[in-house]
Amino acid sequence: MISIVCPVCKEECEHQVLREAAELVVQCSECGQVHRIPRPPEPEILTIRAIVSRETESMVCSVEMLDDEAVSLGDRIVAECGDEVFGVEVTGIEVGPKRVRRAKAGEVTTLWTRGIEQVVVKASIHTGRTTIPLYQTADGEDEFVVGETYTFGGRRIRISHIKLRDGPVIRKEGWKTFARRVKRIYGYLEGRTRGR
Repeated sequence: MISIVCPVCKEECEHQVLREAAELVVQCSECGQVHRIPRPPEPEILTIRAIVSRETESMVCSVEMLDDEAVSLGDRIVAECGDEVFGVEVTGIEVGPKRVRRAKAGEVTTLWTRGIEQVVVKASIHTGRTTIPLYQTADGEDEFVVGETYTFGGRRIRISHIKLRDGPVIRKEGWKTFARRVKRIYGYLEGRTRGR
């Protein structure tokens, strides 16, 4: 479900996505009107250099973030080190030659991090006009299921599809994966009331 302005109702309503192609085919949940809308643009995802310290060793890894996303000291995120994935906590942020406490992803040159047990699952939630980045700490073995509802950052979301770290996207309702394999979850706010 996405929330957009219906051409018949003339106000923002919940719409069910019937088909995804170059355009989305959607149906208004209020009046039943079926129409096409442009596919919302996927936000640009940046790959940022990350130094991950785990016990006695440090590794050069990477972190993926949306270009306008902010990162702060103490944030818990996921770092990719070759084929391995680690939950990490941000201990330092470099913006060029400076160290800062907070920065936009597009400004960061290197993140300094330390390994932690849990992973942080990233989600991009479409609200019709905008995309909201959300995060949720999870055990690496926790499962996420397409079509199910979860709480992310204090908001209830329904998962529409999941991008896996090893490449494919799973879209079929009921398909599931472990938190450690999730690159990014895409979904919609659950129970969003229509705009007035």
